[in-house]
Amino acid sequence: MISLQVVFDVFEGDLWGGHLILEADWVADLLADGNRRILCSIKGAPAVHAALMPMRGQYFILVNKQLRAKLGLVPGQTVPIILEKDTSEFGMPVPDEMVEVFAQDETAYSHFMALTPGKQRALLHVVGKIKNTDSRIRKALAICYHLNESNGKLDFKRLGEVMKEYNQTK
Repeated sequence: MISLQVVFDVFEGDLWGGHLILEADWVADLLADGNRRILCSIKGAPAVHAALMPMRGQYFILVNKQLRAKLGLVPGQTVPIILEKDTSEFGMPVPDEMVEVFAQDETAYSHFMALTPGKQRALLHVVGKIKNTDSRIRKALAICYHLNESNGKLDFKRLGEVMKEYNQTK
């Protein structure tokens, strides 16, 4: 675990929203195994799953607008952070609904496991960001249907269509 004081800032044009810049030597131990996934607590808030993104000999952590607003972060502000290695299987939480749907559809789970880690996280995020349990179940079912239908080839445009169908008919 690493405790630091870092400056919150935004990229020119606010392209990706807010970020925290870290010197490479500060995070060298976290990067020793080549995995950039971390847990980051800002201003004592609960830790969020994140990645150390390389940038010209330094690293940065993206801070989305929702977290930025929740924590009242303003550009130029120095904030305390705590970093630790993310040892979770996918680099983010797996929604209970996905666990249950995958338990009932081994083929979809196999297709999911064959995807790149980034695509796996994207699908977990699609389900996890929904607050309503029934909607989360429908999203998880739609993802499994799409993975089976496409034999594991992820097509986000088609997946969006399948999700709309599941929202209307299921």
